[in-house]
Amino acid sequence: MSETKSSATAPLAGVKVVEFCHVAAGPFCSMLLADMGADVIKVESPDGDTMRQWPPHSDGFSENFASLNRNKRSIALDLKNPADNAIAVRLIGEADVVVENNRPGAMQRLGLSYDRFAQEMPSLIYCSLSAYGQDGPRAGEGGFDLTVQAMSGIMSVTGNEGGEPVKCGIPISDFATGLYAAFSIASLLTRVRQGCKGGYIDVSMLGASLAIAALQTSEYFASGRDPRALGAAHPRNAPYEAFTASDGSFVLAAGNDRLWRSVCEVVGRPDLFEDERFVTTIDRARNQKELARILNGEFARRTVAELLEDLRRAGVPCSSINSYSQALSDIQVEHMGWVREMALPNGVHTRTFASPVRIDGQSPPIYKAPPALDEHGESIRRSLLTPAI
Repeated sequence: MSETKSSATAPLAGVKVVEFCHVAAGPFCSMLLADMGADVIKVESPDGDTMRQWPPHSDGFSENFASLNRNKRSIALDLKNPADNAIAVRLIGEADVVVENNRPGAMQRLGLSYDRFAQEMPSLIYCSLSAYGQDGPRAGEGGFDLTVQAMSGIMSVTGNEGGEPVKCGIPISDFATGLYAAFSIASLLTRVRQGCKGGYIDVSMLGASLAIAALQTSEYFASGRDPRALGAAHPRNAPYEAFTASDGSFVLAAGNDRLWRSVCEVVGRPDLFEDERFVTTIDRARNQKELARILNGEFARRTVAELLEDLRRAGVPCSSINSYSQALSDIQVEHMGWVREMALPNGVHTRTFASPVRIDGQSPPIYKAPPALDEHGESIRRSLLTPAI
């Protein structure tokens, strides 16, 4: 990994980002910017980002931390210490973008809020990520992915109907918020490059979690009924769920009449296409339990591999239900080159899932290893030549 690979042609080359973030949503946002060529300085407390303590560790270095902090530089500052706070002020003074995910009010108390810099730095883009937003009756409440999944309704539609409450298996509220934040920053950077002002971005985990639930919120607005947990099934499409073959489970998604006809042909049951219970998408969704019972009876005669081969040949979207080891070794993942080697600061070589984006046929490089705590502190301090604001 060489810093020279972050060339002047990278979309965000020349953009300076100062990150005051920890754990997931904020670091993920900044990493997306770094992947696109931005120079990201991660400001950490002397104890470091909390995620540095999260297992698994490779020779003492957290691989969880590494997965969210590639392509960044690290400086450790005690922001309550006047000398260190002054360094933070100078860093912001040279920045194009500030990203922070502390509790609302924390940066104000430290003298590092947007208001402190906005007048003298009109082009500054300042993004705050939080659980519930910077103002309002819940603004002062803390939140983690689990609590926001519960608050936002995600947990109400996750799992099986009548089962125990479960969260989505990945921290979807954290990462959706990071994506919204990175998109908003990139949008304002376009405005700044046109000669206009920057601005203040307030993105919340609750808002992002509700926004990505557009199908569920629209269902409620239209019907007045709460969407419910359906396991792997779909509220408006069928067959569109997990099924059982003779040797395991798989999923198929026949989301229209043409695909439904193909499923009928694959299982040798053309009569099902004419069955009045299953004529339209609405009919199939209304009778999906009975439809699943019939199809499972047919699928039980064949293996998963046999069914997937025939369904794919017929053009029906389908998949085995993969573990992560299976997903990461899939032929398409290998073809796209998404899994890459990455060196940790302690010299250990590991693998990581790189940016899934291609621009002009190329994916953004990993040009910096995830940093050791304060790894770049001395060089960053030396580079601060401009006076504080």
